[in-house]
Amino acid sequence: MAFAFWQSRGDEAPIRIPAIGLDLFVRMPPAASGGAMTVIETVNAPGFGPPLHRHEEVEVFRVLEGRYLYEVEGKRFHAEAGDLVSVPGGAAHGFVNVSTRPSRQLITILPGLDAAAFFGELAGVMRDGVPDRAALAAFGTRWGVEFLGPPLAATPA
Repeated sequence: MAFAFWQSRGDEAPIRIPAIGLDLFVRMPPAASGGAMTVIETVNAPGFGPPLHRHEEVEVFRVLEGRYLYEVEGKRFHAEAGDLVSVPGGAAHGFVNVSTRPSRQLITILPGLDAAAFFGELAGVMRDGVPDRAALAAFGTRWGVEFLGPPLAATPA
């Protein structure tokens, strides 16, 4: 595994997906780690999160601001600023921002994923809102993601 020098100054332009209340910043692309990992930062609007899904990549979430409701393999729990959540590859998971303000996470994806291409394509698929299940499934097939259901509903903390 060959890591290269990389610096994210925090001034990268976000990938915006309004249909799911997401602004995403690629902080470390997989090329900087020889494909070993990708690091992204997400800003989730209140009441928003991704559909319940699964993929082979491991994800490690560090909550930077706010509070989230997570579901991992059917287990629901809250995570807030300072918490770290590890989701094994292949585990069904999702989360939703249960704060009244935007919440932020730093997410490490192992092995690396071309997050700029993935989320850029997802933004195109969702430019007119969340697509029907068939369109989302077709997108997921191209990327090895299985969409299992709708986003989690925000519930009081």
